[in-house]
Amino acid sequence: MLQYVPVSEKLWKVGNALHPEGSPEAIAFVRERARRILHGQVSQVVKGFRSIVTKRKLKGQKAKTLTEVANYLYANRTRMRYDIYLANGWPIASGSVEGACKNLVRDRFERSGMRWTPKMAEAMLKLRAVYLSGDWDVYWQWHIQQDQLRLYHKDTWLLDAK
Repeated sequence: MLQYVPVSEKLWKVGNALHPEGSPEAIAFVRERARRILHGQVSQVVKGFRSIVTKRKLKGQKAKTLTEVANYLYANRTRMRYDIYLANGWPIASGSVEGACKNLVRDRFERSGMRWTPKMAEAMLKLRAVYLSGDWDVYWQWHIQQDQLRLYHKDTWLLDAK
């Protein structure tokens, strides 16, 4: 599968080559091609780009941009079945997952001299996720309560005092 974000960036290259950057025309152009690609019509988008080059008799950088993007989309069309991926509930962009992994895992676990067993790494990841989600105080109260239940399960009056 080809991530959707690079495809989107390519569409913006074409949209900005044909229309002023950020213009309503460029936005509409990109949205329409993105919609088609997400609905499994990659080949039609490729044909459309090639047709624009021919019909408008584009030369220079504009023709080069459209041709390069058309070739990229065509070469990757079998990896761009976003309609099927989305219908199956599969992610088409992993940026948020990659960002979370960098923030949650790498920044904490790849420091100099660190050694982790799988069990301890999992425990640290869980704590780090709780902390980064902003739930640390709630979690810590729950943790204390669980410890009290474990240690003093016969003395439930200790829990009622809180």
